[in-house]
Amino acid sequence: MASFNRVMLMGNLTRNPELRYTPSGNAVVDLGLAVNESYKNKAGESVEQTCFVDVVVWGRQAETANEYLQKGSPVFVEGRLQFDQWESQQGEKRSKLRVRAERVQFLSAGGNGRTENAAPATNPAPEAPAGDDDIPF
Repeated sequence: MASFNRVMLMGNLTRNPELRYTPSGNAVVDLGLAVNESYKNKAGESVEQTCFVDVVVWGRQAETANEYLQKGSPVFVEGRLQFDQWESQQGEKRSKLRVRAERVQFLSAGGNGRTENAAPATNPAPEAPAGDDDIPF
């Protein structure tokens, strides 16, 4: 049976990024993301619900996220679910479901206080064609 593991989330960081390096020198950053949902219940009252998600980012994107993002920054995250299991020092089995980001898009328009420069786009949009001659309609 085929399977599909894809996650797309948009929200705000709940804490500053936490950058670290693996013994082999790979950058990794942990992000906390709050995703809000608003809806009306059966009584017609507005309800806001927040889902808190742990996100892990690797490589150059991790270093860039650490440099440009801070608590409260709006981001769009695209990736996949990752299930981690480990044993605590007391011998208890632990597990955690989190998102392994493949793409982190910064949504704020400018700098955030950590640096004076605006964050570069991680995937800039392609330029539009120069003329309308190629459009068939």
